[in-house]
Amino acid sequence: MHYFDNAATTFPKPDAVYDNMDSFYRTYGVNVGRGQFREASVASHMVDETRELILELFHASNLYSCVFTSSATEALNIILQGFPWKQGMNVYISPFEHNAVLRTLQHIQDKYSITVRMILPDSKTLKYEMSSVQATFASQKPDVVILTHASNSFGNILPITDVFSLAKDAGAITICDMAQTAGLIDTNIVESRIDFAVFAGHKTLYGPFGIAGFVTNQKLKLAPLIFGGTGIDSKNPYMPEEMPTKYEAGSPNVHAISGLNAALKWIKETGINNIRQKERETTKKLLDILRTHSNIRVIGCESEDDRIGVVSCVFESYSGDNIGQVLSEYDIAVRTGLHCAPKAHEFMKTAPDGTVRFSVGYFTNTLDFESLEKALAYIEENS
Repeated sequence: MHYFDNAATTFPKPDAVYDNMDSFYRTYGVNVGRGQFREASVASHMVDETRELILELFHASNLYSCVFTSSATEALNIILQGFPWKQGMNVYISPFEHNAVLRTLQHIQDKYSITVRMILPDSKTLKYEMSSVQATFASQKPDVVILTHASNSFGNILPITDVFSLAKDAGAITICDMAQTAGLIDTNIVESRIDFAVFAGHKTLYGPFGIAGFVTNQKLKLAPLIFGGTGIDSKNPYMPEEMPTKYEAGSPNVHAISGLNAALKWIKETGINNIRQKERETTKKLLDILRTHSNIRVIGCESEDDRIGVVSCVFESYSGDNIGQVLSEYDIAVRTGLHCAPKAHEFMKTAPDGTVRFSVGYFTNTLDFESLEKALAYIEENS
């Protein structure tokens, strides 16, 4: 398989992830916080170490805490459904948000009668004019501002630091969906004035499925979404107030956390800026190949510096599903459709059919590109 679906999940993973998950789970795959025996202590230490590695990755201070969840979707639900909403509150989002944000906000909007507003970039350059954003916030004060760091559909990177600085100056809570950028773009969440940074282990962190979470300032309080055992304070009929225990009812996914632990150490050893530079180079190669074909129209940013390794296209005379089937016959994996981000496609005028999305990763190689070129040449010749 020649894999161009890294936006869905990075594949393959570093060998260290596979090795650590196998060896750790065979040796220390026991529950944490529920025993004093040696294996439980080792497992607990590994989980704590992984939290510290996440906080280090985000340049978070000791005032921040890392909460583990099973997915970025669950993390966003804990944050959004735990927020103390009041009728009439203003929430600002970009047009590039994932359904994990959109559908959760729809539920909250129906329940609390909040107002969801959109801050729009230039439709051609996808750049934001900060004076316009500032004027928007001045006219309708924001209570919460939610931005994806980079679009999972079109790859454009949003100016989170600039927008969140304006949002914080206006008194808003800021939430950043970093599912597509954590481990890829070096981000200081303190300097970027992010209150909640959401990550997904199986994407640009190069870890396994089943582990994700969010990093937040410990002073910010949310109502828990899930209730149950925590291994501590068992007599208390309520969830403990301590972070991150308050939001981690049930047994943690020790197996997946061991994979994330290895992935984070691999990122640290490889260098996040080196990973980003390699993806820039690979994205440029992908863009160069796509632009040599007259039947392909690339949607979105022109430069690989303004985007992550996610490139959406439309093909002349063929639907995305047709293209996906042809590419599959060449053992090329892509994603077609709306990519769980319908507002993004409405804004980019690629709805209702969506696009063919190519997404590269650290391990995309020359053979992948050679096979892609053959397949695209065949499609163009038969268009």
